[in-house]
Parts: sequence; structure tokens; C-alpha cells
Amino acid sequence: MRRHSPRRKKKPECLKLTINSLLANLCHVDDHIMKQALLIVDVQPSFPISMEILHGIRELSAIVPSVATVERHDESVTPFERQLGWRPGKADESLISANRIFIKYGYLPPPAAIEYLRDLRTDRILVCGTQADTCVLAAGFALFDAGLHPTLLRWLTVGSSLDRSGELGARLWEHHFGSVLGHSDQLDLHESSTSSLLRD
Repeated sequence: MRRHSPRRKKKPECLKLTINSLLANLCHVDDHIMKQALLIVDVQPSFPISMEILHGIRELSAIVPSVATVERHDESVTPFERQLGWRPGKADESLISANRIFIKYGYLPPPAAIEYLRDLRTDRILVCGTQADTCVLAAGFALFDAGLHPTLLRWLTVGSSLDRSGELGARLWEHHFGSVLGHSDQLDLHESSTSSLLRD
């Protein structure tokens, strides 16, 4: 007499659909994580900045990919002294230990810095530093024109001698680029959002 093995019960179709949905969501979880990088504009000895802001920039640069610019004087390139009667230092160094540092000789960040940030393939570039109404604003134009979604960090930015509060620069930034954050709670940071970008 032949023995018949017991039939396996079929899993309910709804359970299969649930498992498949969960797997699909796990595969695409990274799609919803905002990838960000930080551009630190001219935080250097030539420009005054408070220790509170300096510490805040250092803390943020330690957890997101960071790029810093340093403005140096070369009268043959940019006529600061001849035209404005003022010049930045000739050998200033960044006060922030960023992942990459680029030297510039005027208001705009160098093209190499923009290309480096573009290669990171971020969702937006966070911007902070000194001279909110001049060099920081100039960086915003360069990033915006490159399609890199610049976002100003208001609490980590100071203005020029025209407006040390940085309010003028923030208003101009919001008018031209729209995206201004006023507090660290708005950063939308996630540990895994930085890991892929830190692998250069």
C-alpha cells in the first residue's frame, strides 16, 4: 500500500505580496535618504568669525563630506588692493579640516571645487562661512548655475563689514536661490546618508 506524503499548505497570496513589498522597500530605502555635502566658504584668519560658529562648522564638517575654499591675494589675478584698498592674506589657510580644500583668488569658488562637488552626486550642497553678502553669495550663484541646489546655513554664516549679522546676505540668498535653513534641526542628517559620499 502506497503512502502519500502530506500536502504542503500553500502560503496565502496576501502573505506573498506582503513579503515582496517589504523586500522591494528594503532594496530602495536609499532612494529616500538625502545626500548632502558641505561647502565652507573662506573660514580663514583674514575674516572675523566667532568661536561658536567656528565650532559649529567643525562639528558639521566631521559628519558630512566637506569642501573648503580659501581666498588668497594675488594682485595680478584680482585687483583687491588697487580697486578696493584692501586684500586678503597671501598665505591664509583654512581654519576647518575639510575633506578637500581649494584656493581661490576672488569672490567665486574655483571651477575645480564645483566639479568636485558635482562628482559627489548630492541632492543639495549646504553652504556656510564668511561674507554672506559677497563670497558666500557668489558661491551660491556658481552652485545654482551648476544645478547643485545650494542651501544656506544661516546660523553658521557671518556677513561682510557691510552687515556683520549676515541678514543682508541671507535675504539675497533666499531671493535668488530660495533655500535657507535657520537651525540644525532642519539638516535632515542620517548616518548612512554620508557613508557613500565619504568613499572618494
